[in-house]
Amino acid sequence: MHVVRWNPFREIDEIFGRYGQTRYLNEPAHDWRPLVDIRETDDAYAVDVELPAVDPKEVTVSLEEGVLHISGERKLEASDDFGQLHRNERRYGKFTRSFRLPRDADADSIKASAKDGVITVRVAKRDGNGGRTISIDVE
Repeated sequence: MHVVRWNPFREIDEIFGRYGQTRYLNEPAHDWRPLVDIRETDDAYAVDVELPAVDPKEVTVSLEEGVLHISGERKLEASDDFGQLHRNERRYGKFTRSFRLPRDADADSIKASAKDGVITVRVAKRDGNGGRTISIDVE
């Protein structure tokens, strides 16, 4: 007989891990959330999305009202070639990540590329701060 010390925090972590992140109001439903790194250089922003085992052709990158959306699906391959699955820790299903672009982001320059299971979305910065100065007419 094995005696296992009960840890309530581990059980809470397992529950959150099993069912994913909390869904917020008006946020599209998703089954999992891929990990993301957001970087900034002097001339651009880059969003790196970790998507192993996802075909980049199945990922959608879109821009709506200044919000960058990255979505897709990682499918569980049902294959009998290797036998019965005893443990499944990887996440599968639909995902969506959304990020509001800064004011100086140039929405016309968005480019996406994929390499080694990471999709990188690059957004160049506009010259200046994207704002304008308004002169005051004096009468």
